[in-house]
Amino acid sequence: MTDAFLALMDWHLVMLLVAGTGLGIVIGAIPGLTATMLIALTLPLTFHMEPVAAITLLIGEYVGGISGGLITAILLRMPGTPSSIVTTFDGYPMAQSGRAERAIALGIMASVAGGLVSWAFLAGMSPALAHFALQFGPWEYFMLVLMALLMLAALTQGSLVKGLLAAALGMAFALPGVDNSVGRARLTFDTDFLLSGFGLLPVLIGAFAISQILRDAAAPPMPNMPVPKGRLPVQAGDLRTHGPNMLRSSLIGTWIGLLPGIGGNIAALVSYTTAKQMSREPEKFGTGHEAGVVAGETANNAAIGGALIPLITMGIPGSVTEAILIGALTIHQLQPGPLLFQNSPEIAYGIIAAYLLANVVMLVLMWGAVRWIAQLVRLPRAGLMGVILIFCVTGSYAVNSSFADVWVMIGFGLVGLGLEAARVPLGPFVIGFVLAPIAEEQLRASLMLADGNWLDVLHRPWALLFLALALVTLIWPPYAARMARRRART
Repeated sequence: MTDAFLALMDWHLVMLLVAGTGLGIVIGAIPGLTATMLIALTLPLTFHMEPVAAITLLIGEYVGGISGGLITAILLRMPGTPSSIVTTFDGYPMAQSGRAERAIALGIMASVAGGLVSWAFLAGMSPALAHFALQFGPWEYFMLVLMALLMLAALTQGSLVKGLLAAALGMAFALPGVDNSVGRARLTFDTDFLLSGFGLLPVLIGAFAISQILRDAAAPPMPNMPVPKGRLPVQAGDLRTHGPNMLRSSLIGTWIGLLPGIGGNIAALVSYTTAKQMSREPEKFGTGHEAGVVAGETANNAAIGGALIPLITMGIPGSVTEAILIGALTIHQLQPGPLLFQNSPEIAYGIIAAYLLANVVMLVLMWGAVRWIAQLVRLPRAGLMGVILIFCVTGSYAVNSSFADVWVMIGFGLVGLGLEAARVPLGPFVIGFVLAPIAEEQLRASLMLADGNWLDVLHRPWALLFLALALVTLIWPPYAARMARRRART
């Protein structure tokens, strides 16, 4: 761990971390532009970087992108990221009552607190979990991926059926190409292009960036935003007053971040609801109460550290952004999971170190430059989207120097737009696309080792545990809804 921190002290890595975090804050502060989109767009730029440098840049963008969303959430009631929706509940009323600087100061302080607490869990739990995961075989990994996909489909916003449909559709799009197990083409429809399947990067850029550009083309212009002018006030007793709330919200955010597919917005909502239930003044929540801002911003940042734990220990993405980070590691010939700590410890510990330092950089940049960052939101929307479109096309083309990938990007942009129009979540779709090859590989390996005997899984207790959790995840939502309807009738 110490070596990882010392390695990050190299000046060009520090510059990458500062640039990534700063860019993330700016993009996160603009409604409609998310950290996920930013990471997908900058992924092609990391092709020729050293792996540590690439991960440092992307982690900085992730932390900055989530934190930057609080600016417009407080000043405009327009969350820069979905994770900042809860911040609007009390942040905007505070701004309306003339306490915008106070709300932003509390939001920044809470963001850093959530990041630091979740980093402690990331640094403390990851090596032990990775060592434990070394005991897993193909059956355990297949059931773990199955559990992650079912949890993702069941716990994302929307219906269970739509979540499962999105995950299945994503897995279906991952099937075309050459079947590595038998060396034969499948679902290529006699075209050479599909022999290599759909590339991860064009799919990600299309599903998130292109679909967002198409939606924003019909969006109304953004209103003028009041820019904070005074200093950001912090009082000596703030830590004592809000400390218990920050600690509780950090623990909630970290725990929810560990669960695949839930994300920072749900973490913030659960934390906000818990803070309201435990407050002596619950009636003040939603009217400009400081505790509401603290609860939401602490939890959504803590969820980042929580989501990174299963990524580097088991290779399971906790959210769409982590799925893109898995793609970044794969591009650099690295396999996330328990062997990452053995084969490439500089990468595993580099992620942990970069996450901590990114939170420190975020604090410095947000505290010192928030009024100038807020001004950037007034840039012409059409020009901004035009620049992003150029990056999309360039990034997709650069992968294989093929215009076919650009058409794939455009096609998946339309797919993403159609899914969201039908209120089918994009998260399960993309993570299903990412995890399908892993699930297939592990299932084939399991059956080959067992001579095709499916009942061999009965001798694997951890695999059975993951299977049981997957089934509970699948059965519980409709059961809970049925019981709620029965109680309502009585």
